[in-house]
Amino acid sequence: MKNEIVEAFSLLAKEKNIDKEILSRILQEIFLNMLRKKYGQNGNYSIFINMEKGEIEIYQSKLIVEQVTSEVTEIDLETARRAEPDLELGDEFLEIIDPSTFGRRLIISAKQNLNQRIKEIEKELIFEEFKNRIGEIIIGDIRQVNREEIFINVDRTELSLPKSEQIKEEKYRRGDSLRAVIKDVRWTSRGPEIIVSRSDPMFIIRLFELEVPEIYEGIIEIKGIAREPGERTKIAVFSHDKRIDAVGACVGMKGMRIQSIVKELNNEKIDIINFSSEPEIFITRALSPAKPSRILIYEDEKRVVAVLDDEQISLAIGKGGQNRRLASKLTSYDIQTIREEDYQKMMAQEREANKSLEDVEGLSEKLKTLLIEAGLHSIRDVQDAEDETLLEIPGIGEKTLEKIRNILQLHNQ
Repeated sequence: MKNEIVEAFSLLAKEKNIDKEILSRILQEIFLNMLRKKYGQNGNYSIFINMEKGEIEIYQSKLIVEQVTSEVTEIDLETARRAEPDLELGDEFLEIIDPSTFGRRLIISAKQNLNQRIKEIEKELIFEEFKNRIGEIIIGDIRQVNREEIFINVDRTELSLPKSEQIKEEKYRRGDSLRAVIKDVRWTSRGPEIIVSRSDPMFIIRLFELEVPEIYEGIIEIKGIAREPGERTKIAVFSHDKRIDAVGACVGMKGMRIQSIVKELNNEKIDIINFSSEPEIFITRALSPAKPSRILIYEDEKRVVAVLDDEQISLAIGKGGQNRRLASKLTSYDIQTIREEDYQKMMAQEREANKSLEDVEGLSEKLKTLLIEAGLHSIRDVQDAEDETLLEIPGIGEKTLEKIRNILQLHNQ
């Protein structure tokens, strides 16, 4: 028989993009619950639903008996033979149940139940869909602007842009179209929560993939990115094809490609540099627009000292230390900047510190001998030694130790 409930929810399945097989199983469960509420738990029911035709058939299997003790599971022979004259005692009788007999209350309850189940399935489908889209750029309309977050509509789904994922200086207005990257998808008590971001470095990476075909195709690789959202970004690129200039491809003809990205980011500055596997070259490029005269690398400490002329030092540091900070983040080295003049002084002190104790005036030959025999051959060796270590040397007491420290300090001056 044609059934309005099945037809209505068949259309709903199409509208919500829910698989008809899934909806059919839900309807079967709901009708089964309705039957059990009306006729009891012990009944043997069969439900057939055709979503295409909007048809539903419900049967209740009963045993034909001489005397009925349970109307839910049994039927007498005389009543059964009215429908099928050839039936005998002990046979199975299939009684057709008309859904219209369920009553208004049961049908309303069934509709409410079905609506709730569809909402749950819809949430699960949204969660699965967007979980597989993490890292993808979306374009949506701003639906609501709150103090702590902005809600964006994308394909009739609500996405959240929290304050922490926004660009500080940007102004957002209801109805505006907005681009962002899907950063995270979480399951909460209210269903899926889809977090998007404009401040995450991944947003810039995806913008470059959209604007620079060579990046999307894998010819040019983004090796690293350091970003302070809304202000400045440094990005390192590498070309796997020697014929293609990585930086030039990212900038584009007359700067068209980079301008498009900068416009999307409301004029955030972007420095594009060529990646190098040689730390000295890479760090020098990362400090651009400054040009260090020399780079001192302390690999064990992941530390770098960049030596610069006076006119270059402010460029290397940048406003509020931003250029140096981004270069450090991009290269994974702690970069310290020093003026050429200070570097020369430091090197002079270094040379003095490495001088042999034999060259120190003011130390008696006896003290020199005691220190050298203890394995302390240079000024630095003595300076780096703990007081407790020096006091363990026979012939050196606290007064002598103080004298040694004073002589070496005067020597360094």
